[in-house]
Amino acid sequence: MGSHPINLIIRFLLEIIALMSVGMWGWKQSDGWLRFVLAIGIPIILAAIWGTFAVPDDPSRSGTAPIVTPGFIRLVIELGFFALATWALYDMGSIKLSLALGIIVVLHYVVSYDRIIWLISH
Repeated sequence: MGSHPINLIIRFLLEIIALMSVGMWGWKQSDGWLRFVLAIGIPIILAAIWGTFAVPDDPSRSGTAPIVTPGFIRLVIELGFFALATWALYDMGSIKLSLALGIIVVLHYVVSYDRIIWLISH
């Protein structure tokens, strides 16, 4: 179920929403040129972490692992990524959006229980 195409699309959309959320949060943290650095830099750093640390042969990803990572660590990275995005929305005052994102992420991981089991066992 975790590598079902519909579930992969949902996860991809969640990733995009998370990157947009932390980008908007970065924008609101400063004025002038620094806001551009934060709004672009934070999502780029998070996307690089997301794409670099992987479990080899993860069926929900390309199968390649630029930096081989144990499954438990990968799961912590993913949950931290989505928790940061949820907190960013909350910190900006978008309480309902942060709650919605948090609930959808939890539901996504519940539906992806087979992938979580796979990650923990690798």
